[in-house]
Amino acid sequence: MTVTRRSFLAGASASAAALAAPAIIGRAQAADTIKFVSILDQSGGLDIYGKPMVDTTRMAIDEMNAAGGLLGKQIELKVYDPQSTIQFYTQYATQAAAGDKADVVHAGITSASREAIRPTFARFQTLYFYNVLYEGGVCDLNNFCTGSTPAQTVEKLVPYTMNKWGKKVYIVAADYNYGQITAQWVQKYVADNGGEAVETEFFPLDVTNFGPTIKKIQAAKPDMVMSALVGGAHVSFYRQYAAAGMNKSVPIASTTFGVGNEHKLISAEEGDGMICSYSYFEEIDTPANQDFVARFKAHRGEDAPALNELAARAYEGAYLWAEGVKQAGTVERMPVIEALRTGISYDGPSGRVTIEPKTNHALQNVYLAELKDQAFNILEVYEDQPPTDTLLVCDLVADPNQSVFKFENGLEAAGIKI
Repeated sequence: MTVTRRSFLAGASASAAALAAPAIIGRAQAADTIKFVSILDQSGGLDIYGKPMVDTTRMAIDEMNAAGGLLGKQIELKVYDPQSTIQFYTQYATQAAAGDKADVVHAGITSASREAIRPTFARFQTLYFYNVLYEGGVCDLNNFCTGSTPAQTVEKLVPYTMNKWGKKVYIVAADYNYGQITAQWVQKYVADNGGEAVETEFFPLDVTNFGPTIKKIQAAKPDMVMSALVGGAHVSFYRQYAAAGMNKSVPIASTTFGVGNEHKLISAEEGDGMICSYSYFEEIDTPANQDFVARFKAHRGEDAPALNELAARAYEGAYLWAEGVKQAGTVERMPVIEALRTGISYDGPSGRVTIEPKTNHALQNVYLAELKDQAFNILEVYEDQPPTDTLLVCDLVADPNQSVFKFENGLEAAGIKI
């Protein structure tokens, strides 16, 4: 059941009720279902991330229900589309927590959306999962962050590409929490490896004209560009960069490219040679991943999108929560949190994912890959990588009452001046 803002606001009308009914008929009436809410962008500039995540979330819930559900109950999935708008995120978070009385909410793509809704879930004591790679630093007993952080991926990406291409790095990034903070981590890793960040530029999410920046890159003559651009509008950078012939002379590494399937939106000629590092690529050559990809294509049909870290982690995040419910023997929030924090693992398509109890983040495999012909070729594998950036500032074992976004302290603890 997908709920847009229009149908949400019209929920009291008979027509909206009729449209909503088929998704929950029969089992919701008895109030004997487990309520799982997803709030992910399926329209607007961030839909390139949200749509595959919703697809894999549906697949996970369908699989669980086909296997008998959890604790003898079926799982009722409700999906809200905040349309890449923070205001709608806050509205739907309140609806999920106070109106739907969700047992768990998996929500948010940008860090801005996460920080807009995280206090709501804490206030209503609604268990919250954030399944997206991000800049690190969230320390909140009620919030499980399963996506990769810079210490897990960017720390591998920067030295590898500098050794391959050179020490002078030009940084382009999205102008909000993720881009600003990730750029600082990039600057740190560049300096730690004897390099120089010659320039750092930030761009609002709706910017599509990168001509002036490309000219500045040409003038700066860096050895490489590190991109932390985000969203559909920023795909224009890669097209314009290739059109200027720059991808032939100054290669690109990215902390974000491909997690919105951007590599399928641009041509092979425009994207070839780009290097990225994530906790999942569709091209991982293991039986578990091959089975996952095949099942996803069968579930989604002929128009199934490519899979990426966000899609895989949405799927694995749902199963990690389910493992917590099974171990707790209830969907009650605190018993599930306590169960998850015993070091619960799930063996998924990305490998083994384990909840690290000091941070409520994930120990996970990390992969480094190069783009060729719109597919990623795995170059390096790093197993069981800890979120060391967040471990610098977060210890929920020592102080479970921490509930803040501590990126400033994390940067300072890592020796980054802010």
